Amino acid sequence: MHLQLQNKVALVTAASKGLGKAAALQFAREGARVAMCARSEALEQAAQQIREETGADVLAVRADVTRQEDIDRLVRATLDEFGQIDILIVNCGGPPPGGFLDLTPADWEAACHLTLMSAVRLCYAVVPHMLERGQGSIVTTQSYSVKQPIDHLILSNSLRMAVIGLMKSLANELGPKGIRVNSINPAWTWTERVQQLMTDRAARSGLSVEEEAAKVTTAVPLGRMGTVEEFGKAIAWLASPAASFIHGHALMFDGGATKAAL
Repeated sequence: MHLQLQNKVALVTAASKGLGKAAALQFAREGARVAMCARSEALEQAAQQIREETGADVLAVRADVTRQEDIDRLVRATLDEFGQIDILIVNCGGPPPGGFLDLTPADWEAACHLTLMSAVRLCYAVVPHMLERGQGSIVTTQSYSVKQPIDHLILSNSLRMAVIGLMKSLANELGPKGIRVNSINPAWTWTERVQQLMTDRAARSGLSVEEEAAKVTTAVPLGRMGTVEEFGKAIAWLASPAASFIHGHALMFDGGATKAAL
């Protein structure tokens, strides 16, 4: 399928590794120009790898999506470099694991800035530009926990639902103005984040990381975790003109792990 992404501009946050990097790489493979950000020094290495593999124009901007000034600088640099933003991928690392009494109100506030307010601030920075052009596509990466909560991830379970509420509301508001808004909600996809979660579970259970990972996949009808390559293809399609009538949707990228009927 031709995704019609040639010369589109995709802005992908938290893209130095994991799901964000997979998204940036797939957009580049499909012919898009890519702006990518992250806090870590690994960002430029990831961007160079994507340039070498795909030949795409890639802009790397060190930025922390919990800081409004960094977001403004990121969007400004993208527009200065490419002149437009067709696609916004709202992505960030997940908040720390823990049960309710393991955490403090300060942990909740920090998680809110990371998970919810980064999405709010990115949309405030990019939506006016999309409205001027009368078109755009926004996709946020959340989690299959929006359908069924995951044990010991109360911060993520709570705040990702808030982001989905934001996206569904924006879909109603922005759809008539030419901007599509969706989310993609991965289950277990082997990334550094999942490695952290499996390590946390192993520390609490006394099992090995490998044993904890095996326990997870027993609940997945396909019998395995997803790959970052599969995720990249799914999010690139969802954000692309090839999915032009998919709007206000929460796409489950979970191998059938979600048992809810809807």
